[in-house]
Amino acid sequence: MQPREVWITGRGLISALGEGSEAHWAALSEPARWRATIDEKSFAPFPVHPIAPLDLDRFIPKKGDQRAMGPLMHYAVAATGLALREAGVAGDAALLAHTDLVVAGPGGERDLAVDEQILAGIETAANQGAYLNEHLLNDLRPTLFLAQLPNLIAGNISIVHGVTGSSRTFMGEEIAGIDALRDGFARVRSGQSELALVGATFNASRWDQMLLYRPGGLMLDGPWQPLWHRPRAGIALGSLGAALVLEAPEHAQARGRRPLAKLTAAMGDRSRRTPGAAAAAAQVQWEAISPRLARGHAGLLSGCCGSGPLAAEERDLLAQWGRAMGGLPVRAAAGAWGHAMEASFLGNLALAITCLEQGGLFPPLDPDEPLEAPWNGAALQQVLVTGWGHHRGEGLALVEAA
Repeated sequence: MQPREVWITGRGLISALGEGSEAHWAALSEPARWRATIDEKSFAPFPVHPIAPLDLDRFIPKKGDQRAMGPLMHYAVAATGLALREAGVAGDAALLAHTDLVVAGPGGERDLAVDEQILAGIETAANQGAYLNEHLLNDLRPTLFLAQLPNLIAGNISIVHGVTGSSRTFMGEEIAGIDALRDGFARVRSGQSELALVGATFNASRWDQMLLYRPGGLMLDGPWQPLWHRPRAGIALGSLGAALVLEAPEHAQARGRRPLAKLTAAMGDRSRRTPGAAAAAAQVQWEAISPRLARGHAGLLSGCCGSGPLAAEERDLLAQWGRAMGGLPVRAAAGAWGHAMEASFLGNLALAITCLEQGGLFPPLDPDEPLEAPWNGAALQQVLVTGWGHHRGEGLALVEAA
């Protein structure tokens, strides 16, 4: 069969900036509002963008379920709940029974008490390797370990919202979110699925995240800085939950729904990340998508994470694309809500829909960066979304006005 259109009929987005499209647009339109959400104290010296307060009772009615899940799963359940409600699917058992679920999430959380004990004792251990193995085997909890966590996230979404179609999960930082979208997009486009819920989640407010990324020299250490010109240690993490409902047009029309936007391309790659490799991978994606773009009516939301050399590589490539288009204004939302790893790509896609609804891009987050030119005032028709992993994983998607 011929490839079908893929409609987006629902989206959910929660971050440091609030809950839903209106809250995000309002915060991004006022620099003082989004700057006020940055937390430079709780995890000092690392600035973090924590999630805005959530009314969990709206999304997870049972207190026992709330206690059992923890923040990471709260964000996933809340974002998918928002998407299902907007799509008119929430509470409809017949629709939920054939809603295919695709989830991206991180691996297991650390046991900080055990980590602290190991770090305190390993320096004086006679045999550091044996000491480490002994304590990892005997002291760590086996639960929430590795790939079990994305599966648990999917399970909780299914339990709370009643989503009982097929389920697929992806784990592996930014590329997991890119592949989750690609999977949902391909299945609807090919006719394998009529209705898909794609979600991703990330919790930045955990000391073990700092322990994970700081040794690699990636965490922004010190006062917050604008995104594009940070050093290599330039990532400020942000908590985020995002979800999209993807639907075949015929299925949506049969139940009287119109699209919020159309998802017309979703691509991903995984370069070796030698200098220039990420740009080369992204350029291949650009060459496949760019002939569809309308000059003067397209914008770009960048997945830049903030790590200096990678940001510079993407900045140079985006400037090249802008010259080819006669102008392509860019925004990098991670400057306002932090880098959300697995959830960053889907978060920008949800935000792209809001930009299309508003008819333009929100004001520049970094007015001193030439890429972030003011919107030209024309009607925004298309938004490109890039995903650049901090280590590997390059994605590009195109969202178009319905």
